[in-house]
Amino acid sequence: MRFRSHRLDPITRRRLTNFQANRRGYWSFRIFLVLFAFTLPAELIANDRPLAVWFEGALHVPVLTAYPETAFGGDFETEADYRDPFVKDLIHAGGGWIVWPLIAYDYRTINYDLPSPAPSPPTAENWLGTDDQGRDVAARVIYAFRLSVLFGLVLTLVSSVIGIAAGAVQGYYGGWIDLLAQRALEVWGGIPVLYILIILASVIVPGFWTLLGLLVLFSWTALVGLVRAEFLRTRNFDYVKAARALGVTDRVIMVRHVLPNAMVSTLTFLPFILNGSITTLTALDFLGFGLPPGSPSLGELLNQGRNNLQAPWLGLTGFAVVALMLSLLTFTGEAVRDAFDPRKLPS
Repeated sequence: MRFRSHRLDPITRRRLTNFQANRRGYWSFRIFLVLFAFTLPAELIANDRPLAVWFEGALHVPVLTAYPETAFGGDFETEADYRDPFVKDLIHAGGGWIVWPLIAYDYRTINYDLPSPAPSPPTAENWLGTDDQGRDVAARVIYAFRLSVLFGLVLTLVSSVIGIAAGAVQGYYGGWIDLLAQRALEVWGGIPVLYILIILASVIVPGFWTLLGLLVLFSWTALVGLVRAEFLRTRNFDYVKAARALGVTDRVIMVRHVLPNAMVSTLTFLPFILNGSITTLTALDFLGFGLPPGSPSLGELLNQGRNNLQAPWLGLTGFAVVALMLSLLTFTGEAVRDAFDPRKLPS
């Protein structure tokens, strides 16, 4: 994964070289991408529906299409339960075969054939054991990793767009706009965010988008101060004054001439903002005010580990996944910071 393009300008090449020079951050970024790419097609890796079923000379794809039990010679019009021995016998009797995913459990699937009461320890069938409801921990970790990263990415993107826009307006226009906005930010920043989130989450039905909207209300301020400072510094530069004298509109000056300078320092904070977004989601899920019950969640897994000290695999698995994810993002953020540091020369 080396960047060798000769079409890049010298500044971009220097930044990429500095990024690669930070070996810990560079390899952390690669490992994180591999893990994220692995969990993206989670339905093809962990699912209680087969990837493919061959029955009476026809190919069926249950992972994409729901087939009734009658399609395989059964009696019910409801979706076939492919884990049921009766359905398996019907398929094999029709000269068919079944191709299962790597993990034959969905994050919601309950294993009713556990060798011991739930939570049960790791076995050859449940690699990381099961939680207190008999659900496969490995399957839930895969889905939870994907959900946490996607949630963090969306939250980081939306809050960064709002924060950059607010900081740009404050810094470019200054004066009363900047003064009033700063006082409003000071008041808004003094609100106890966690308590407000807990209160709102207990009133509003939790969900991916509702929780995302609640967190955006308090996370968009992260980049306002940085962008505001860059715009305050840049708005009096000669090229900005020349653009105004030529009749260029304020919007064009802000977007084309000033914003690129502000984005250099802003980009260095994005991995850390993503880190904080994932941590906030995990904390809310741990406290029971996050995603709906039953959702694949690292915070809920940690909470189960706390409530089931006799099942150490729950807490250890949750801690290991969260620690690995946050460590990789932190090291990646350090490499991005080095890449945009103008004082660092390529080694």
